[in-house]
Amino acid sequence: MKETDLYPPVKAFLEAQGYEVKGEVRGCDVVARRGEDPPVIVELKIAFGLPLILQGVARLKLTDAVYLAFPAGGAGAVWRKNRKELLALCRRLGLGLLIIHPPKRDDAAALVEPALDPGPYEPRKNAKRSQMLLREFERRRGDPTPGGSSRRPIMTAYRQSALDCARFIATRETGAASPREIRQATGVDAAGAILQRDHYGWFARIDRGVYALSEKGRQALEQFPQDKD
Repeated sequence: MKETDLYPPVKAFLEAQGYEVKGEVRGCDVVARRGEDPPVIVELKIAFGLPLILQGVARLKLTDAVYLAFPAGGAGAVWRKNRKELLALCRRLGLGLLIIHPPKRDDAAALVEPALDPGPYEPRKNAKRSQMLLREFERRRGDPTPGGSSRRPIMTAYRQSALDCARFIATRETGAASPREIRQATGVDAAGAILQRDHYGWFARIDRGVYALSEKGRQALEQFPQDKD
């Protein structure tokens, strides 16, 4: 497939909406006019990718009505796997999207799907997620995980608190402790909830209100010999 193969269905799609359409005008793949409306520019590529996005961004200097067009079958794995995220990216950039579906019959025309219309975009902030981000930042002790690291697991504030609980239990002669004892010794206010939920499988309840370390808990102390600050 060539980019010129995309031109006829895009032209037909725009003409059906009352536009006059011409190809290759001053470097733009498709330019359409309807009355006194601002021009519509469509950039064509056989696959969705960064070159198409950059081309569309450059055309925004000429008009706000810029579409990126590419065939559904040749869109590539990037579009198929990340459709939601790429739609959000184009929405933020103010770019529209036209996806061209091949005809189902030899005598049928290709279908142009307007997946996104261009326009100004103001992202809505997610207050809850923003608060969770700041809370995790404030609660995390030190800077235990380098940014961009592929290391797993991430040393979260919750994991730090669970390790504090596990280390205290390991220091006890009895090898067990109550949430109250752990809370008083470590300052982990959520010690009771951490032990009861046992998210990591590190703790074992041996009596009412008394917890010891499981085998996974002992392994965790070896895996994280100290909590980096």
